[in-house]
Amino acid sequence: MDSFVVSARKYRPASFRMVVGQDNIVKTLKNAIINKHLAQAFLFTGPRGVGKTTCARIMAKTINCTNLSPEGEACNECTSCQSFNSSASFNIHELDAASNNSVEDIRNLVDQVRVPPQEGKYKIYIIDEVHMLSQAAFNAFLKTLEEPPAYAKFILATTERHKIIPTILSRCQIYNFKRITVEDIAGYLKYVAESEGVEAESDALHIIAQKADGAMRDALSLFDQMVTFSGKEISYRSVIENLNILDYDNYFQFTDFFVKGDYRGALILLSEITSSGFDGQHIISGLSSHIRNLLMARDPATASLLEAGEQMSKRYSDQAARAPESFLTASLDMLTGAEFNYRQSNVKSLFLENMVLQLSLILTKLAEQGEVKKKIAESEKSNPVKEPETPAYTSAPLKKSAEEEQKNIPAPNKISVQQKIDELKKNSRSVHQNEPFDRKKMLLCWSEYCESIKTSKINLYSILVNSSIDKTESNDIEITVDGPMKKAEVEAERDHIIQSMRRKLSNDEIMLKIVMTEKAKTISEVSGLAQEKLNEVIEKYPDVSIFVETLNLNPEL
Repeated sequence: MDSFVVSARKYRPASFRMVVGQDNIVKTLKNAIINKHLAQAFLFTGPRGVGKTTCARIMAKTINCTNLSPEGEACNECTSCQSFNSSASFNIHELDAASNNSVEDIRNLVDQVRVPPQEGKYKIYIIDEVHMLSQAAFNAFLKTLEEPPAYAKFILATTERHKIIPTILSRCQIYNFKRITVEDIAGYLKYVAESEGVEAESDALHIIAQKADGAMRDALSLFDQMVTFSGKEISYRSVIENLNILDYDNYFQFTDFFVKGDYRGALILLSEITSSGFDGQHIISGLSSHIRNLLMARDPATASLLEAGEQMSKRYSDQAARAPESFLTASLDMLTGAEFNYRQSNVKSLFLENMVLQLSLILTKLAEQGEVKKKIAESEKSNPVKEPETPAYTSAPLKKSAEEEQKNIPAPNKISVQQKIDELKKNSRSVHQNEPFDRKKMLLCWSEYCESIKTSKINLYSILVNSSIDKTESNDIEITVDGPMKKAEVEAERDHIIQSMRRKLSNDEIMLKIVMTEKAKTISEVSGLAQEKLNEVIEKYPDVSIFVETLNLNPEL
């Protein structure tokens, strides 16, 4: 029985031409080999599964090839290439720094470097996950890395460049590997599927590519998983079921409900999705990506930015034609803020339902705003504001006729604009709220207020959440702080806190009392006495002030 070899190993590139998605790096390395401009040390950095170790092995094989092609590719026929292909090369050494990260391991490597190659031009040392080396191991490696023998080449690979000390970085040529695009991954998966005799739908391969998040190794592992699940036929439906991916049909349905203003259908669909176990954050990010794709699909110039198959791209274009651009931009703006606010929400299910409701009412609100603007424009058009005419200068005042004087008398039933404004202000002041509330409701509203200032007023937020709060018999809010500085901080924001709590509790009679703990009062009194005593001494002996300032003395201590 033949042993199964995973696709990530079976279809691992064996030459530069087979590397996917790293064209710039491959071109640079090939030119360096052809022109014999090889550095003493290379650092390959980037996300997982993008080809760092693969390119390191290909490079190690190529620079020792005795029959190099004009394109900078290894021949796979010479003794060096054959020994590499059979994993029997004595000139290529791999070290896993994750498990060999001590000083002794590096010293053994340095001892190996001193021995020249028995055949071939170079000895190549590939150190994977180099960021896992200890500080002492890095220091032991520095001198050898800076001044290695002419026959020694080092290729370091890491996913976390920031953990490597600067002295190591300065001794290496750094190559930044990027995430592989969805199109490139889908294209390579199509090649693998054809090689394995597997019929796979284009949309199914795109879903796998998107799920891999730019890592070819992850994509090949998911492909193997789908082959095991579906056999020789991989469909879009089988992929989303097996990989637990939220079907794109749900996002298309959501958008149709939003455009129609059908919040009932949207809420029912949301309930079905959440009941299936999908996380709210996943739903919000998926909707954001869907709305973004619709915006891209509206214009042929941006349609190429869609990371989707041919059939899916057509669906995006069809729905984008039905969805107004104003709706898409407003929805994307709302969803962008929702991704952050969702994590801060205490009742996440209610947050999701409210978000869906607001998305369903966007077009209605936009239409209402348009009607208001239209009415204002019509009103201004029918009743234009006329500038008062400057009367002509005359040497003597002219006496008005009785008819003209009668015309200038204002009608008794007309009210000036200013009078109307004053009346509206008077009426607004007359509305007084005095809704009763209990301690539980007060604490809930207080928590909401604290969350609202969490990012904008960090110091105040820290004080409020660490202070005790209670409700007095007169329906006032009493907050107890543990120091005069904290009391002053709260005092500075007293008006803002009162207005917020009055609005949240619908009670305009609420006041805020700020008190200190007994311990804080005692400390404050002692500090005040100490300062008074120091002032008396300075008044009697002025030179003491220079002494206090020079030594930065604090009377409170």
